[in-house]
Amino acid sequence: MMNESNSTAQRPAQPPLQKLVLEMGPLVLFFLSNYRFGLYVATAVLMISVVVALLASYYLTRKWPLMPVVTAVAVVLFGGLTLYFHNPTFIKMKPTIINIIFGCALLGSLAMNKLILPTILDQAFHIDEAGWRKLTFRWGLFFFFLAALNEVVWRTQSEQFWVAFKVWGTMPITLAFVVAQVPLLTRHEIKSVASGDPQ
Repeated sequence: MMNESNSTAQRPAQPPLQKLVLEMGPLVLFFLSNYRFGLYVATAVLMISVVVALLASYYLTRKWPLMPVVTAVAVVLFGGLTLYFHNPTFIKMKPTIINIIFGCALLGSLAMNKLILPTILDQAFHIDEAGWRKLTFRWGLFFFFLAALNEVVWRTQSEQFWVAFKVWGTMPITLAFVVAQVPLLTRHEIKSVASGDPQ
């Protein structure tokens, strides 16, 4: 147990801005490539840039982040199917499927009395177990919401609109959801005990 703690402590923490660039970079390149060259070239660019971003993240932190790994695998798989069959449906359905996987994983782990969200978020928040359970439930539902939203958008709107929404719509919605969790995080925050205070 001590070795695991020491190993975790020795891992370099990834600055939020750096993490945002590595996550948003491939999406921005996808958007720009689609605008200039079309969806198939943009899909290839997305596949390459996601893998590069994942490798860069590992180089900087010396660990494989769970969500980006799953996302990268899905992008390569569905992007490959899109290019092989020359059918954009695969890449359009990728966000739906990946969000359903994350939603099922979170709610399923909660049902089995296991908490995987702290690991996924790399212990980003210092909150109690009840807080993690509530946050897990909310994130699980939110992933299902994103899956449903993606289905509605790509099935009812133009390809260009879907690409723009994937980049410039999903991120603001996610950020708004994260901000909305601040009251929960505040209520369940574990206050650090000063070193000299009695336990």
